[in-house]
Amino acid sequence: MSPRGADLPDESDVPPDRREDQNGGGGRPGRPHGTEAETRSREECYVALRVKVAEEESVTARQVTAEEQAAAEKWDKDAEGSRWMWSEYQRRWPPEERAQVKRPDDAPGSWHGEGERSLNHEDNTRVEAACDQIADREREKISPAMRAVESQDPDRHLIGLDRCLKDRDRIKEKVSDTMEEDGYSAEEALSIVPDAIRYTFQYREAHYTQGVWADVERLKGQGFELDKLRNTWVDDQYKGINSQWIDADSGQRFEVQFHSRISYEAKQLTHDAYERLRTHQADKFEELVLEAFQRKVTAEVPVPPGATDIPDIPERGLDAR
Repeated sequence: MSPRGADLPDESDVPPDRREDQNGGGGRPGRPHGTEAETRSREECYVALRVKVAEEESVTARQVTAEEQAAAEKWDKDAEGSRWMWSEYQRRWPPEERAQVKRPDDAPGSWHGEGERSLNHEDNTRVEAACDQIADREREKISPAMRAVESQDPDRHLIGLDRCLKDRDRIKEKVSDTMEEDGYSAEEALSIVPDAIRYTFQYREAHYTQGVWADVERLKGQGFELDKLRNTWVDDQYKGINSQWIDADSGQRFEVQFHSRISYEAKQLTHDAYERLRTHQADKFEELVLEAFQRKVTAEVPVPPGATDIPDIPERGLDAR
């Protein structure tokens, strides 16, 4: 008889009636009966964990905190000052009329944009037909799927859904630039425009990070492939997250932006400055003024907790690990 509490050499710590269950009835030792081996990568497990955290977020955490209220009040005051600054800029540099002027030598059906951008009749016709097809995909497939994603979380919503299609002249500008710079055909250039369709999710600051993680997975669940994600919460000219997606069925690219209420308002407030810089029509001094204005507005945007930890994809993101 062995001493009380001691195991004989041929005894285990597991009671006899539990050994068979823990061995899976003769299967691989050490794995509970009926449990399959973990086949997910560490990155997939990490994403799943973040989604679970988002789903289990408490009601208390969703309530407006005193800190959020104070940040909102401060932003409203700062934004008022920024709007006054922008009005002073426009007084110094009045907005120019940029109405499209048809040139005498334009061929029927051709298109001309700002600067030297242009499309001949054949290319313009192809782009117009493709834009019609993009509008069909947006209406029939992509927007309904986005609304389905939106319905899964009442704590945030899509904004600007009625303006999700990019202006056709802006699309043609991008096509013309790509054809000129890379030698692409009109169809090839249009196929890589990332934001002919674009959406914006807007979150409360307290729910932002968990909400973005969860919505990325929900978009994948709709059959969309994540092509790129860029986190600019640490930048001094723009704060938010922009992502590019591909509809697996049609190959259609589209953009999804993730914003807080304040970061979205900052984006809207600095949009005209961004457009002026983008078109390279300002002289060096005006560019400095515009960049300073964007920095001033962006510096006043509060960063949601954990937002800077969301990785870029694919550059430094989950797909590259």
